[in-house]
Amino acid sequence: MTDPVAKLPSELDQLPDRDPEETAEWAASLDAVTKAAGPHRAAYLMRRSLQHAEGAGIALPKLLESDYVNTIPTSAEPTFDGDLEMESKITAWNRWNAAAMVTRGARYGVGGHIATFASAAWLYETGFNHFFRGKEGDGSGDQLYIQGHASPGIYARAFLDGRLSEQQLDNFRQESGGDGLPSYPHPRRLPWLWEFPTVSMGLGPLSAIYQARFNRYLTNRNIKDTSNSHVWAFLGDGEMDEPESTAALALAAREQLDNLTFVINCNLQRLDGPVRANFRVVQELEGAFRGAGWNVIKTLWGNAWDELFQLDTTGALIRRLREVPDAQFQTYATRDVAYIREHFFGAEPALAELAKLLSDAKIAECFYSSRGGHEARKVYAAYRAAVEHKGAPTVILAQTVKGYTLGKGFESKNANHQMKKLSIDEFKGMRELLGLPIPDSAFEDGLVPYGHPGADSPEVRYLQERRAALGGPAPARRVHAAALPQPEDRAFKALYKGSGKQEMATTMAFVRLVKDLMRDKETGKRWVPIVPDEARTFGMESLFPSAGIYSPMGQTYDPVDRDQLMYYKEAKDGQILNEGITEAGAMADFIAAASSYATHGETMIPFYIFYSMFGWQRTGDQMWQLADQLGKGFIVGATAGRTTLTGEGLQHADGHSHLIASTNPASLNYDPAFAYEIAVIVKDGLRRMYGPEAENIFYYLTVYNEPKQQPAMPEGVEDGIVKGLYRFKEGVPAAADAPRLQLLGSGTAIHWVLKAQELLAADWGVTADVWSATSWGELRRDALESDEALLRGEERVPYVAQALSGAPGPVLAVSDWMRAVPDQISQWVEQDWSSLGTDGFGLSDTREGARRHFGVDAESVAVAALAQLARRGEIPASKVKEAREKYGL
Repeated sequence: MTDPVAKLPSELDQLPDRDPEETAEWAASLDAVTKAAGPHRAAYLMRRSLQHAEGAGIALPKLLESDYVNTIPTSAEPTFDGDLEMESKITAWNRWNAAAMVTRGARYGVGGHIATFASAAWLYETGFNHFFRGKEGDGSGDQLYIQGHASPGIYARAFLDGRLSEQQLDNFRQESGGDGLPSYPHPRRLPWLWEFPTVSMGLGPLSAIYQARFNRYLTNRNIKDTSNSHVWAFLGDGEMDEPESTAALALAAREQLDNLTFVINCNLQRLDGPVRANFRVVQELEGAFRGAGWNVIKTLWGNAWDELFQLDTTGALIRRLREVPDAQFQTYATRDVAYIREHFFGAEPALAELAKLLSDAKIAECFYSSRGGHEARKVYAAYRAAVEHKGAPTVILAQTVKGYTLGKGFESKNANHQMKKLSIDEFKGMRELLGLPIPDSAFEDGLVPYGHPGADSPEVRYLQERRAALGGPAPARRVHAAALPQPEDRAFKALYKGSGKQEMATTMAFVRLVKDLMRDKETGKRWVPIVPDEARTFGMESLFPSAGIYSPMGQTYDPVDRDQLMYYKEAKDGQILNEGITEAGAMADFIAAASSYATHGETMIPFYIFYSMFGWQRTGDQMWQLADQLGKGFIVGATAGRTTLTGEGLQHADGHSHLIASTNPASLNYDPAFAYEIAVIVKDGLRRMYGPEAENIFYYLTVYNEPKQQPAMPEGVEDGIVKGLYRFKEGVPAAADAPRLQLLGSGTAIHWVLKAQELLAADWGVTADVWSATSWGELRRDALESDEALLRGEERVPYVAQALSGAPGPVLAVSDWMRAVPDQISQWVEQDWSSLGTDGFGLSDTREGARRHFGVDAESVAVAALAQLARRGEIPASKVKEAREKYGL
C-alpha cells in the first residue's frame, strides 16, 4: 500500500538524497516504534532526537510548541537564594493591603482591581526580592513595566517599605486633593514612583521592546553603558490580543535583545471571561514567540503536580492537558473533586487508573491552587534562566489562578475583574489562609483594616535589605539630568536669512536645521532622528552617510548605492533610527528617547518625522503615553495639510491632526509658514524642554512639501512667533476710507492669503493686513489660562486679544486644516470672525484644483473677505457676486 504522506510535496524534494537506502531504514525504524509502542512513543523519540540535534549544534527548524508542562523540571531548579518563609509573610501582607485598599475605596465608588495582583503576587515579589535592580546602584537599574491592573499590589509593597502612608492608600483613585494615588502607573501623576504608563493595553509590551532596543542604542553610540540594565514587562494573557502587544516581537529577536524579559501572567482570564475559551492561550503564545525567535519558558504547574507526572507512565496525562481548553480548566478550579475525577480523569482508561492512586486532597491541591506562578521557587527558576539566557529575548508564560487567595467567591470567576470588594467575612477567611495576625477587633468599625508588621519588624528589615542589595527601592523614577547648553546660533541664523530666489519647502528647512544642529559640538550627538521608512520622502537621505542608520549588526553587506554621495549607510553607532513601516514602532522609539533623561540620566533630543496623516491619527494613544511619561522632543508632521500632498487621495490628506493634537495638554502645536519661524520655534523649544527650567512638554510641528521662496525674518517677530500670532505684512490703503480687514493664515495657507491681499487691493480697493498664525493651539492655551486667572480674581487679557486689539475690520482666518482648528480662538477675538478651511474628505488633484474644491485658494479667500465686508455694509453686496464671476467660482 502506498503511503499517502510520501506523496505530499516537501522542501526536502528539492534536496538530493545521497543515500536513499539509509533514509528508508530511518523511516522503517520509526514505523516499527509506532507499531510496537504507539504513535505517542514515536513522537517522543522524534522530539528527543531534535533536542539532541539542537544540543549538538545541528541546524534544524525548531518546533513551535512543546508539551503543556514546565520548561524547567523540579529537578533542574536552582537553589533558591532567599528566605522563603520570610518572603511568604511579606507577600501575604501585600496581598492583604492590596485587597483592603480597593475594598475601602469602594465606599466612595472609585473602583479598583483586586483579582489581577492576587494572581500575580509571586511574579512581582520574586522579582523585587531577587532580580529587579534599583537606581541607587551602578548604572540605570532595571526598567519595570508593571501591569496596570496590578497597581494596588505595588502600592501595598510601597506601604510596607515605608514609602506610602495609610492616608495615601485611602486616597487610591482620589487625586484631586493632592495626596492621592493614581489608579494605574501614571508617571505624570506620581513621578517619584512610576516610570512607565502601561494600562493602555498593548503599549506596555511594545514600549518595553523599544526601550530594551534603545538601551542598546545608547551603549553602541557610547553615550551610556546600559549593559547592566534589564527590561521587565509584566503583561496579561488577555492583553496579548492587542495587535501592539506582538507587533515588534521579530525586532526583539532580530536584534538579540537578551536584556528583555516578558512575564505573561496566564491566569486564562481577560475582562469578561476566558482568554481562549475553546483553545489554549499558553500554547498559542508559545508558538507565536518561538516562531518570532524568542526563548520561551513555561512555568505552569506547582510542585503538587510532580507526583501526577511521575505516575503518568503512558503519557495519558500529558495528552489530556494538551487537549483541555482553557475555559474547561477554569471550570475545574471551581468544581468539586468528583467533577474533576469524572470530566478530567474519566476521559480515557489510563487516566482513570491514574486517578485511583490520588487522594481527593491531592486532586484538589493540583486543580485549585498548584500553579507555577504561585510558587516562589518555580518563578525564581524561570527568572534566573531568563537573565542568564544569551542571544535572544525571553518570555515567561506563568500560569496562575485569577483571584488567588481571595476566596471561592473570587477565584476563577468570570466576573472577578469587575468585582471591587470583599466582605468582612471573606477578609477573615483570607486572614486565616494567609496566616496574618489581625484580630477580629480590628474590624469593629465595619472597615477592613490595613495590616503592617511594624517598621522594625523582621519582614520590613528583610524587604529593605533585599532592596538595598539590589540598588535601592523599585519601582522608582529619578531625574538627575543636567540642563543642556543651547546650541550655537549659526544653524538658526541660516534660516533667519531666508532662501532668496531659491524655493524651499518647510519640510526641507526643518531637515536642514536639524542637520546643522547635529553638528553642534556640545549637543549634536544627543539628537535622535526617527523616521518610519520615508526618509527620502522628507529629504533626509543626506543624513545617511554622515549620521548613519543605527543597526546593532553594523553593515554586513555592500550597499547597492555605495558609489553615490548619499548612500545607504548602516552602522553600529548610527544615529538615525529608520524603523521600517511602523508608526507605532517609531513612536515607541521616540518615547524611549524622550524620557531617557529620567530613565538613564542621559538627555536626548528626539525628533520623529512622519506623514502627518499617519501620526496622531494612528498613534494618538502613544502620544498620551508620551505625555504621561513626561517625554520631551519634537514630533514633526510632514507633508501636512489637506491640499499640499497632491495625488495621494482621501486617506493621505490630513486636515485634522492639529485638532487631535490640541486635546493633549503636554503638546505644544505649531503650524509654521516660513523657514525662519521653524528656527525660532525649535530654538525656543530647546530652551523650554532642555534648559535650566526644563518643562515636561513636547512639540508638534507641521511642515509642508510645497517649495516656496522663504523670506528673511522681519525684526521683532520672535515673541509673536512663539506665542502664536504676529502681523507679517501690513496692507497699504488705496484710499483713506478704503474698507479694511484682517487676514490670518497658518502654514502653507499664508501664501494664498498673501495673494488674496494683492487681489483685494488691486481689484476691489480693499486693504487687508496679513497675520501669520504660527499656533492656533498656543493662542487658545494662553486664552484658557487667562480665563482661569479671572476665576482667581486676576485680571489678564489673552495674547490673541492683545495682538488684534483695535485692528480695523473683521477677521478672516484661513488654513489648510478643517475650520475647527482656527475656530479654537474665535471667542477671544473682538472683531467679527469667520474662517475658511478644508472640511470633508480629501481627494486626489493638483494643489490648485484641491484648493479651489475646498474654497481656500486666493480667489476664494478674496471673495470670502468681500462677503464679510458686505455683511457689515462696508461694500455693496453686488461686489461679491461680481467677484465670484470674475474669479470663476
